[in-house]
Amino acid sequence: MAIILNVQADIIDIGIDTTRQDDIFLVDTNVWFWQTYTNAGFAAREYQIRNYPNYLNLALSIGATLTYSGLILAELAHIIEKTERDIYIQSHGSLRSKEYRHNLPYEQAKVVSEVQSAWRQVKTLAAPVNLIVDDVTTDAALNRFKTQAVDGYDLLILEAISKAGAGQIKIITDDMDYAVVPNIQVFTSNREAIQAANTQGKSLVRY
Repeated sequence: MAIILNVQADIIDIGIDTTRQDDIFLVDTNVWFWQTYTNAGFAAREYQIRNYPNYLNLALSIGATLTYSGLILAELAHIIEKTERDIYIQSHGSLRSKEYRHNLPYEQAKVVSEVQSAWRQVKTLAAPVNLIVDDVTTDAALNRFKTQAVDGYDLLILEAISKAGAGQIKIITDDMDYAVVPNIQVFTSNREAIQAANTQGKSLVRY
């Protein structure tokens, strides 16, 4: 079934966009995964491990600001562990995630090392956007959930960047869910999001 996106964000194709020195970007978990994780190519499409790191590196080279939320660590650690388990399964056969985590200490040590390395790179390349997850934040996230079809991680991350006071949110992501969020700019190489934006008049070309 085709995904029907009601595009509310401005969608910018990073394949044709040129970053600016005054840009302040929130970088989504999937992009950090491709930028920092040794085995990202195992679980990624070719454009993902090419376009996003290229765009981040260009942004950094001209002095644009990259930011991250500490909430990203949980999701980043999860997908790194899942990928390491998938790599292990390819050679050794299937096993449950709990078995992988608790029965194979050498593999667990590899996961920890990969997550630590990835997170060090995130902290080196970007500035933190701090968020206190209290009742006010969770209530705001749930209120957002009523009208914006994004997952739980993204609900809280959107609240983090909204409270940072950095002006209009600019997020670098391959996640098409962000396309349905109004009043933000989504910088992406996701073809479905870009095509939907073109059809609905929500694509933005910066000059």
